[in-house]
Amino acid sequence: MVLNYKYLKMKYFFSLATIMLLALTVSSCQPEEENPRGGETEAPVLVSSDPEDGATGIVGDAIDLTMVFDRNVMCPTAQRELITVDNDAVIDGIEAYMTEVTVSLSGLDAGQTYTVTFPEGTITGYSDNAAAEIRITFSTREEQSLEDQEISENLVTEDAIPAAERLYDYLRSIYGSQTLSGAMANVAWNTDEAEWVNRFTGKYPAIAFFDYIHLASSPVNWIDYGDITPVLDWWNAGGLVGAGWHWNVPVSEGSTDMTFSTAIESADGTIVQNTFSAANAVVEGTWENEVINADLEKIADYLMLLQNEGIPVLWRPLHEAAGNTYTYNTGAWFWWGADGAQAYKDLWIYVFDYFREAGLRNLIWVWTTQTSTASDADFDFYPGDGYVDIIGKDIYNDTDVSSLSSQFSTVISYSTHKMVTLSELGNVADMASQWNAGAQWLYFMPWYDFDLGEAGYDSEEHSNADISWWEAAFASDAVITRDELPAGLHQ
Repeated sequence: MVLNYKYLKMKYFFSLATIMLLALTVSSCQPEEENPRGGETEAPVLVSSDPEDGATGIVGDAIDLTMVFDRNVMCPTAQRELITVDNDAVIDGIEAYMTEVTVSLSGLDAGQTYTVTFPEGTITGYSDNAAAEIRITFSTREEQSLEDQEISENLVTEDAIPAAERLYDYLRSIYGSQTLSGAMANVAWNTDEAEWVNRFTGKYPAIAFFDYIHLASSPVNWIDYGDITPVLDWWNAGGLVGAGWHWNVPVSEGSTDMTFSTAIESADGTIVQNTFSAANAVVEGTWENEVINADLEKIADYLMLLQNEGIPVLWRPLHEAAGNTYTYNTGAWFWWGADGAQAYKDLWIYVFDYFREAGLRNLIWVWTTQTSTASDADFDFYPGDGYVDIIGKDIYNDTDVSSLSSQFSTVISYSTHKMVTLSELGNVADMASQWNAGAQWLYFMPWYDFDLGEAGYDSEEHSNADISWWEAAFASDAVITRDELPAGLHQ
């Protein structure tokens, strides 16, 4: 057989071309080759940062700048000294983990713009492929005084009862010019401390505060929140009403041991950790959710009794949530803060929504911060301006007026639209001195002294605010007593 040379040649080249085309096609369908060390061949790309580039209004003298990349990254130790921040700020630490790089910054001044620069090579992929130069610029908020605040004109509760609206308007009218005095019930449901103040000074504090701490027991012969006589008598006498809630829950499913803390001491002296989860509490179907729904239904009915009498309540639930989370890095001391900021905010909003659906329209919501300085700011726990009317600060054992004024100013700097109050105090400088130093709280409230009640209220001494402290407070023109409240608040 004679072969056609030309035909064979064409067939050969056609086959070769086909093979090459197939090879290219297969090659193009293969995934990008990965480095044996686990990194990819392309350079890391910045996906986001917190604060984001161009952010304004940053509060505090220290922040963490966190950057997120599209893949796992490293920040080689030898290159870290090349990372810079301008305007005399300081880089305190750099940490790279998985896709994130976090830079801790301090020495920030108010009203200043800062740029953090990461030269090419300071951040790499796992294959040493260098990210391009990155610059993150942000600005801090100007120092804010009470006069700089733009206080919300309306309550967060829509269609609040008229008395609540009148009270809120009154609070806004006195904020920064005068402060309301208050006294805490001895444990729960009385005005004993307020009566004690009047007995020795001849004047009553403007506000009486109560506590639903014994909700699980009520009603019994020693505590019945359904008998609103103590509150109603105070209101009818011309006083204002506040209330909080040390919310006791079972330490475990089915347990009869109850606590509001993260742990409890058992009968045999051992410490039992509270396993009640704030995160689970808002999840339908959990035992924690069943507990809080039952409690919320019960307390909503009690609060409705006050609403039916036209009584507005300075309502302060879930207080001091952060505990020592930022101060000593030892976490929360109440269960509602133990699962962290997001779980706490979810719980606050759950309670807010529950009460709204229940028809409660007499509450003025007070959230409590633990913030003393920018370094221990806990506003990660803040539920948001749409759920809070007033921001409270609790202070104990501080007689330095400059310190108290500084703490007031710090909280003000985080509270653009909300009035700030001294929601609890104990053993602090007298109110006149605080006021003159610039700590112009909306109201103040010393905590009760249980031992004073046991002694029959015959002593002028007090663990948190003795009679001489009260006399100094009432001597100040800035302090409002019950008899000085406008009559129109109780129409």
